[in-house]
Amino acid sequence: MAPRDRLAAVLRAVRAHPRHLVLGAVVAGLLAAPLGPLAVAVALGGLVLLAGRGVLVAAVVLGLCAGCLIADLRMAALAETALRVHPQRVVETRATLLEAPGTRVSGTRAAMAELAEGRGAGERVLLRAPPYARWEGAPRIGAEVAVRGRIHPLGDREAHAGRRGAQAVLQADAARPTGRVRGGLAGGLDRVRERAEAAVSRGLPPELGALARGMVLGQDDALSDELQEDFRASGLAHLVAASGTNVLLLCALVLGLSSLVGLPLRARLALCIALVAAYVPLAGAGPSIQRAGVMGVAALVAALAGRPSSRWYAVLLAAALTLAWNPRSAGDVGWQLSFAAVLAMLALARPLRERLVARRVPPALAEALALTLAATLGTAPLLALHFERFSLVSLPANLLAVPVVAPVMWIGTLAAVVGQGSATLAAPLAALAVWPLGFLAQVGETAAGLPLAEVQLGLPGPVGLALAYALLAALVLSSVVRRTALAVALVAAAVVLPDALTGAQPPAGLRISFLDVGQGDATLVQYGRHAILVDTGPRGAPLLEELRAAGARRLDALVVTHPAADHDAGAAAVLRELPVDLLVDGGALGGPLDVPGPLATPGLRAAAGAARVERVRRLPARAGTVVRAGPLEARVLWPPPSEDPVLVDDPNDRAVVLHVRAGTFDALLTADAESDVTLQLDLPEVELLKVAHHGSDDAGLPLLLDRLDPDVAVIPVGRNRYGHPTPATLAALREVPTVRRTDRHGTVRITTDPAGRLLVEEARP
Repeated sequence: MAPRDRLAAVLRAVRAHPRHLVLGAVVAGLLAAPLGPLAVAVALGGLVLLAGRGVLVAAVVLGLCAGCLIADLRMAALAETALRVHPQRVVETRATLLEAPGTRVSGTRAAMAELAEGRGAGERVLLRAPPYARWEGAPRIGAEVAVRGRIHPLGDREAHAGRRGAQAVLQADAARPTGRVRGGLAGGLDRVRERAEAAVSRGLPPELGALARGMVLGQDDALSDELQEDFRASGLAHLVAASGTNVLLLCALVLGLSSLVGLPLRARLALCIALVAAYVPLAGAGPSIQRAGVMGVAALVAALAGRPSSRWYAVLLAAALTLAWNPRSAGDVGWQLSFAAVLAMLALARPLRERLVARRVPPALAEALALTLAATLGTAPLLALHFERFSLVSLPANLLAVPVVAPVMWIGTLAAVVGQGSATLAAPLAALAVWPLGFLAQVGETAAGLPLAEVQLGLPGPVGLALAYALLAALVLSSVVRRTALAVALVAAAVVLPDALTGAQPPAGLRISFLDVGQGDATLVQYGRHAILVDTGPRGAPLLEELRAAGARRLDALVVTHPAADHDAGAAAVLRELPVDLLVDGGALGGPLDVPGPLATPGLRAAAGAARVERVRRLPARAGTVVRAGPLEARVLWPPPSEDPVLVDDPNDRAVVLHVRAGTFDALLTADAESDVTLQLDLPEVELLKVAHHGSDDAGLPLLLDRLDPDVAVIPVGRNRYGHPTPATLAALREVPTVRRTDRHGTVRITTDPAGRLLVEEARP
């Protein structure tokens, strides 16, 4: 069929379902209203084109207007607040946690909470506790905490919290549980969830227990950074986010068991509806599970009414209800990915399956291939837009995972039900999932470690997103476009694959690379095949890709300078992925290595665990420690030796200062230790200086530069809200002949030629 005929067939099919089209108009109004008149006009034009003529056009226009009106009213209602924002005023209040506190890249813990007293009582806030804040205990969902802190307005970084109903940020200096928990229906669900979490993970190793919680209940807070990174890189992250798969498998289990005990069909369907309604809040009530719950209930109600369910109508109904409840949901990445995956499966899975079966692929395998490929294609543009990455191993990894997902979900669900009465009885049942869970973890780890597991693939904003989906539609409609795209892909693979698979080679001599990892530090010192890595940047940074690009296949030493998530978050992944001979640990703040420091971050704790698993030798970072790797020598100048953990207000004051020497070349790597620390040290003159703390204000920097007399200064820095590097720092650095910064110049590499002259190479981002 020609593309024009296919398009005409699509239009006829749409106009043959006026109920769908009118509901689609309501959804378009809900989506377009927050974006402004231009978006509404574009939506109106597209809907009129689909509707054609007559009464249907009027119904579509009314539906669009209704959607816009509902969105405006809901946005106004969500914006109403009695909360007074006083950034400078210290407040003492109580709040109820609505989710388990999570840890961010910076080491800050954050959770959505509801104020329990005072002005604004009942309103949502984002409760945020920086690393230095005193947070007592590990309060659970529904627990009340007493908080001392300040209330700030939501910023750009907290836009996601605003989409979930938060009216402000409550920045805590101290938080402690009061011992009280919320009551009512929400409190009852909290207790059910706690018993389910305990039962699902009972009798399993901690890592697999956390994975079971993620797959069954959507609670991924206990997953290690390494496993989360493996699942993200391999395209399996959706398995630990409650979604339509969970609802589908839950309904299949309930229908199967209830039929065995002889329940009539209507009773079975009614039981499924009740369980789905309970499961959505138990699984966190995120946008994805909301969509799945509405779709599941709509299909079950249609079955109860004796009518064939319409999957397209169910999707539109789910979108309409979730957006009517909160029009801001459309800005949530999870909401976008969820609907994109479902729509792509509805549009593409059936024709893909038919083509595969026609080529003699077994029907079960064809079904799995078609669904996975459709979801992959449908979500790829959004992943490229939001994360600038795309997994090339997602399809095979998901196919390998398919056979074990249902057993894990069913075993975990049964364990959660039994656990409501006795966690002890649930333990043997939950333990049955150890093999499928272990298999999934191995699939994720293996797939994430493959060459080209992820590629950089960014889109230039909404326009690029629209063009990507237009190309996807063209691929579906036109065989000519498909053949052209396949030819282009084959040519690109022929050019890219050889270099990618062989990998970059290490340098012949000295090379110091300040890796572009965003707002953080990661410095790679190499001499031939010898390599020392100092710090690992923030979570989510492309550190391993940078190391591969530099030809670093193993490390003589990894130095973690101090507890800060923008320096240590990638350490565990490095220890797992690369052979490392030695870990120089600045995380204990001078204390015993096996005792977490008073300000230890999740990154440091994960690194300590990875070092134990990988049997990496560890040394404390104390002045006088020397690391030698071939011609490289790295000497710790700071912090001073100490036998007991030292509690400091600012961990930057205990950050490792490192003097690196190779022959006659000297470099000073200062981490976040500024001149109030470094000026008291016995410093040599150096050719290269890493500017401390991303170029923050440092009154003693001019004097430090006079003492060091560097030829090159490099500022590792990314986009930030702190004003780094500051004008005063840049002014002081004018006396240095060569100054580079990673936010403008990308990864900066310093090498020496045979004559000993410094060569500065930059890879502009």
